[in-house]
Amino acid sequence: MTPGQPAPPPAPAHGHAHGHPRATPWPEARALAARAGEAARAAVERPVVRVPLGRALGRTLAEPLRALTDLPSFDSSAMDGWAVAGPGPGPWTVREEAVLAGHAGAAALAVGEAVRIATGARVPAGTTAVIRTEHSRTEHSRTEPGAAGTLLLYPLRSVVTGQDIRPRGQECRAGDELLPAGSPVGPAVLGLAAAAGYDELALAPRPRVEVLVLGDELLTSGLPHEGLIRDALGPMLGPWLAALGAEVLATRRIGDDMEALFTAVTTSAADLVVTTGGTAGGPVDHVHPVLDKAGATLLVDGVKVRPGHPMLLARLDAGRHLVGLPGNPLAAVSGLLTLAAPLLDALAAPPSPSPAAPPGASPAPLHEPVQGHPYDTRLVPVVHRDGLVVPLRYNGPAMLRGIAAADAMAVVPPGGAEPGQRLELLALPWPTEPPFAQGACFT
Repeated sequence: MTPGQPAPPPAPAHGHAHGHPRATPWPEARALAARAGEAARAAVERPVVRVPLGRALGRTLAEPLRALTDLPSFDSSAMDGWAVAGPGPGPWTVREEAVLAGHAGAAALAVGEAVRIATGARVPAGTTAVIRTEHSRTEHSRTEPGAAGTLLLYPLRSVVTGQDIRPRGQECRAGDELLPAGSPVGPAVLGLAAAAGYDELALAPRPRVEVLVLGDELLTSGLPHEGLIRDALGPMLGPWLAALGAEVLATRRIGDDMEALFTAVTTSAADLVVTTGGTAGGPVDHVHPVLDKAGATLLVDGVKVRPGHPMLLARLDAGRHLVGLPGNPLAAVSGLLTLAAPLLDALAAPPSPSPAAPPGASPAPLHEPVQGHPYDTRLVPVVHRDGLVVPLRYNGPAMLRGIAAADAMAVVPPGGAEPGQRLELLALPWPTEPPFAQGACFT
């Protein structure tokens, strides 16, 4: 080293160059969480639940959806018009009655007869076709001057046997599989199930989650004061976990009390316990000691990701896990997306046979460079704007302003990313709207 030249920085201690001595690479941590969920689902049989259609939205089918009846369940008219019997070109003699949807079927038609019919009505026996109102004309035959004759129906175009008739079983026959187990229940699935005769659906049970908020410094109301801060995670985590498909049993505030935390963890009925804070090595960071005392197995003890590297995943027993989130709000979101989301996805049900890309996760070129961490993955709130992915400014570990305006989190590899690069995106589990220009906080 030449005189006056600054000394190089000291080499980091073994294992700490990545921020945590036992930290797991980010992709591996997500894979471990998913495998933990799969193992828990296989280890503990959770009974199928039957839920009325009105409460099934967003859930997952536990059994194949099979038709309980033929669809349609009878031959019906596809249009308003005339049911006719016999081949064209007509004319047909019109009967005075009308056949309406939801009413008793009309008497059979004889060849050469027609009857007015409404869309969805059962076609009378003997019907060979339905002629749309706009494709027909009627006139009265006259046998004597001044006398009203028989009403006759004439087609305005050629008539094809079977036209505008929905035959019974056109969509499916009773017993046909309409959707496989594992399919998500969206609005169209609810409509299909109702049409097929269902009042309730057999659904996979939702994973049960309990949130334990740690820290004596947290306020639940009012303005921060005298070293106390508002609890941002208690109001946020329950709804976020519910949006991920969990049944949130409770959000409880424990404070910095090791015995209370031990009791809460070991007596919880939840499949997944989520804690906030207390995952590092400070004097009141009790999560590791509690897990040791409870005989838990650490599966992930730190992740090479920023923010949120002190997060952890532990197996409490064959069917129960704990995800420890850091106490900083955006770091906690990082832990939620890294460990809790894949575990819950796997725990809830087998993968959907044809998964759809969630809203906000569509890859697009990066608008501008994003600084990366030298060794760790970085998660950054972003929005889609004009076909590009735009990073948002307020992305520090303690900040929620960026994620509140975001529609996804971008996965930035170690070293950063350049404009035009396509990054993996983690969708947020709710619909998002493009933020206003001033509120978006673009970098």
